[in-house]
Amino acid sequence: MTVTPALLLAAATVLGATACGDDDACGPGSAPADGLVLAGDGLEVRYAGLVAGANNDCPAPDAPAGVVSLTIAGTQAGGAAPLTFCVPRPDLLGAGARALGTEVQVIDASATVDGCTLSLAGTSAPTGTATAAGACDDGAGPAGFALTLDGTVTVTRTCGAAVDELAMTLVGEIAVAPPP
Repeated sequence: MTVTPALLLAAATVLGATACGDDDACGPGSAPADGLVLAGDGLEVRYAGLVAGANNDCPAPDAPAGVVSLTIAGTQAGGAAPLTFCVPRPDLLGAGARALGTEVQVIDASATVDGCTLSLAGTSAPTGTATAAGACDDGAGPAGFALTLDGTVTVTRTCGAAVDELAMTLVGEIAVAPPP
């Protein structure tokens, strides 16, 4: 096979499209701003306002040169309780489902509901998957992206003096904005 300039141009076009070089492919699409839900034991908490930033808070030792880890942070809808993720290899976000807990680390999942506080428990690792759509420039593109989670986290519920642990689902699709 002879490599011609036309063949190189065609290959570059295909690679550019798969890397979200096309502005139409970047961004959250129709993902809602508050579509992520933490639920279990009769409780339901919505999260909103997720923003991604290439902060290098959890760098991966195997990341290629120039790949900066991505921090995604938001809050409980209508509240201030934080929800935070860290993605050591954001260059892999568009490559299918990633493992929740390792490839998409859950740093904080807090909430206030029915007079009780919920906080991420360190006793069990989060499980499940995270999938991104429209994540250009390793998730730091100016259009943002959509994040879909389907997993389970363990939280500590504190209601006055009563403390227990709950396994709760963390599911839904949510828009993730670029940093302001």
